[in-house]
Amino acid sequence: MAYTRGNLAVQEQQSKRSNPSQRYRETTKVVTRRSPLPVREKLLYMFTVMFCVAVMAAILWQNVALYNIKRQMFNLNTDVQAITTEIKELSIQKQKLEEQIPERAMNELGYVQPEVEGLHVQVPEGANTDAGQIADNEETKTADSVTTAKK
Repeated sequence: MAYTRGNLAVQEQQSKRSNPSQRYRETTKVVTRRSPLPVREKLLYMFTVMFCVAVMAAILWQNVALYNIKRQMFNLNTDVQAITTEIKELSIQKQKLEEQIPERAMNELGYVQPEVEGLHVQVPEGANTDAGQIADNEETKTADSVTTAKK
């Protein structure tokens, strides 16, 4: 055993003992060759992934449909609220106008309340209306038919 840097336990390397004429060194490398997956296994994995994607797409489609329905309900609720406020405003306007009708009729149009209850219609003289002409024509037709029946 040789004394190497103050340590007697170190052994001398084998390469220094061997022939110095050897210029190449043999090395062995372990190559592990991976065999490809069989076709059936590849298809199984592919169909499994496709099935999972299809299930997720179906769930997503249902969520989209539910979201659309909820959005439509929200829009309808806001429309209903807007319409109810408009109806309230229009009913207030209607009440105001109903209160103004008698005053306006008396002041601007010359309306006078009748003293006797009932229906009283005043027709100006010499006014020819379509209803009056039709009534006159019917009277003359019936009179003509009666006279022709007597002959």
